[in-house]
Amino acid sequence: MNPTRILPDLQCSLLCEEVRQEANGNFFIIGVINFIRVPKLPVVAFKLSVFNRWTAGLGQFTESVRLVAPDQITVLRKGEVKFALQDSGYHATNVTLFAQVEFKVPGTYYIEVLVDDVMKLRYPIPVLVAPPPSPPPSGQNPKPPETKPEN
Repeated sequence: MNPTRILPDLQCSLLCEEVRQEANGNFFIIGVINFIRVPKLPVVAFKLSVFNRWTAGLGQFTESVRLVAPDQITVLRKGEVKFALQDSGYHATNVTLFAQVEFKVPGTYYIEVLVDDVMKLRYPIPVLVAPPPSPPPSGQNPKPPETKPEN
C-alpha cells in the first residue's frame, strides 16, 4: 500500500532581510539575521523575511510562521501559506514577509514554524539595545591610524 500523505520535514528556516529569486529559480538570501541590535527602542523593522524549505513529504499542507514576543504569548505577526508536495523526493520553498514590525521591548523574540498545526521549529531572535559609541570629548582629536612607510 502506498502512503497518500506524509508530513514533510523542515529542511531549513532562516530569518533574513530579503529573499530574491533568479530567473533560473535559485534563491538569494540577503542579510541572515542572528539578532537585532538597535540604539534604542521602540524601533520598526521595515521588512523581515522568513525563508523555509520543506522536503520528504507527500500531500497538501498549510505552513504557519509566527513571530512571538518575549512574553511567549503575544503573536506579533503570523503568515500562512498552502503548499503541496507531489512526491517525497520533491521540495517546496516558502517565503513569509513581515512588514513594519515594531519591537517595543528588548528581549528574546521567537520564530515558530508549523505545518498543519504541528510545531516543526522554534528559534530565538534576541533584540538588544546597544547605544552607539559616544564621540570623543570636545577639543580632543582621535589619534589617526599609524601608517607604515612603503618600501
